[in-house]
Amino acid sequence: MPGIMASPQTFIHRDTQQKQLIGLFGDATHHSIPCIFVYGQKSCGKTSLVSHILNTQQCPHVFVNCIECYAQTLLFENVLRGIDACLHNNDVTPAMTSSAVKCDNGNDFVRQLKSRLEGHKETFYLVLDKAEYLRDLDDLLLPLVVNLQALTGSNLCVLLISELPWEKFHGEIAIRRPYMIFFSDYTNSQLMDLLCHTRATLDVDESFYRNYIHIVVNVFSLTCRDLRELQYLANVNFWQYCKPVEEGKVKKDDYRRLWKNIEPRLKQALQNIYFRSDFTNEIPSTSSSTTAVTQKSSLLVELPFYTKFLLISAYIASFNPASSDKRFFMKNAGRMRKRVKNANVVKSTKVNCHLQGPHSFPLNRMMAIFYSIIDGRVRPTVNLFSQVTNLVSLQLMARISREDEIDSPKYKCLASMGTVTAISKTVDFEISKYLYDLV
Repeated sequence: MPGIMASPQTFIHRDTQQKQLIGLFGDATHHSIPCIFVYGQKSCGKTSLVSHILNTQQCPHVFVNCIECYAQTLLFENVLRGIDACLHNNDVTPAMTSSAVKCDNGNDFVRQLKSRLEGHKETFYLVLDKAEYLRDLDDLLLPLVVNLQALTGSNLCVLLISELPWEKFHGEIAIRRPYMIFFSDYTNSQLMDLLCHTRATLDVDESFYRNYIHIVVNVFSLTCRDLRELQYLANVNFWQYCKPVEEGKVKKDDYRRLWKNIEPRLKQALQNIYFRSDFTNEIPSTSSSTTAVTQKSSLLVELPFYTKFLLISAYIASFNPASSDKRFFMKNAGRMRKRVKNANVVKSTKVNCHLQGPHSFPLNRMMAIFYSIIDGRVRPTVNLFSQVTNLVSLQLMARISREDEIDSPKYKCLASMGTVTAISKTVDFEISKYLYDLV
């Protein structure tokens, strides 16, 4: 195979990274660099560009997502099965079955990897996506992966793709520093170029569509810079932007009236970002009642039953002072005395909790509120606590404490009051009775 060539038009605004990768790969039979570390924020083209170069040039490679490998045994076996499938042109053989490939430790992995790549002259590429999850496995795994070329003596190149910089991988064991390739975040103008490029086949005027993309990027870029999410939001809201033009009410170049028409819809979408909710009906205008917006929002949220109560508990813990928990959730908390009678005077001197923004809270407090508001007995199972992680991944909660603080992790609720109110209505829970600012 000749030297790797790739079209520079495939990935716009990634010419520098593309040239770096092509230069490092070099000729197919030449020994490549032992390890390449590709890093940058999510949705900035890391995995797509690496996969494109390897697939287009038909480079022999194995692609493994580390988020699926919760044990190093799974990582080793997935790599070995992938190598067998690649070298046998994806033909299934008995040696590739899950029962046949067994690898329990690093020494066995190096031995089996060396035997499989023996006599293979072309560079073989091992791509480990989401490499930050390797830190959760054995401390010796990362040094092993970085030095696989030297340990096996094969023409092997390891590519680590991560959202974290290399400094986050440092541990007690010294690791040889790989070659770094950084993918910077897209600027607003670059995001507009990419979004316009993905809809190049759309039969609309270029300036008309670019003005729409300019509005979308300016509205959502502070909250979300995920290219896939921005592309989804642009697609589902474009018909509403075109509607007044198709009806003849607004001219194509009257950008001010077009913005006024789409503004309420985009603001509502901003409150429900990451839900992937398609607004099939027209969003009420800003002058509509809050009740109508809440009823509309309740149709957009689909969460498991207990997860809804966990989110409600997180919102209460974020916007209620801890001293008020006894008042709302304890039975027979005591009679109202002088201190309680003067509560209105004290409260009037304090700043509204909602104006201060969400506060952090320990997990134990959130779970205590959860068990106070839920009907019936709910066992504290692993599945229940995993829903907290799901809420974090949905951007409805954020973890404030460090990952190594497992005894008392702290979180913060990111959901808006409108979203939580809509969710509470689906489970017949009146959250207004449990908020310190509203009582």
